[in-house]
Amino acid sequence: MADHREASVTLPSEAASVAQARKYVTDILGKWGLPEGADAADTVRLVVSELATNAVQHTRGQSPTFTVRLLLVRDEQVRVGVSDSHPRWPRRLPAAVQQDNGRGLAIVRCLVAESGGRLSVAAADDGGKTVWIALPWRAVPEP
Repeated sequence: MADHREASVTLPSEAASVAQARKYVTDILGKWGLPEGADAADTVRLVVSELATNAVQHTRGQSPTFTVRLLLVRDEQVRVGVSDSHPRWPRRLPAAVQQDNGRGLAIVRCLVAESGGRLSVAAADDGGKTVWIALPWRAVPEP
């Protein structure tokens, strides 16, 4: 296998794109050897769903698209980034805040930590940001 593999898709910032992002990620992970239904695949799909939803809902029309990037590094780590061009970075909500939404990043943090990974946010060239997760790669070898 090559030292790393990469894939990305850019989608319009609209609600229907969240499902497209999940499907894209599931398909790519399957091509890379992580079958749909594997715990790691489910984790990545849920993380992408939450981050894509944030990119659609919280950019308030200031990011017409968002991009999902996947990197598989030396069969050891999968990195997933969701980028948008909105300049505001995610904020951690106080635990005491009672509301029906705004918990997506908290869910992502928990999933990533439970999987032995890490989460980071980086500035993007267009003035926006990319929320990255890095998880150990647990691909199931083919028989």
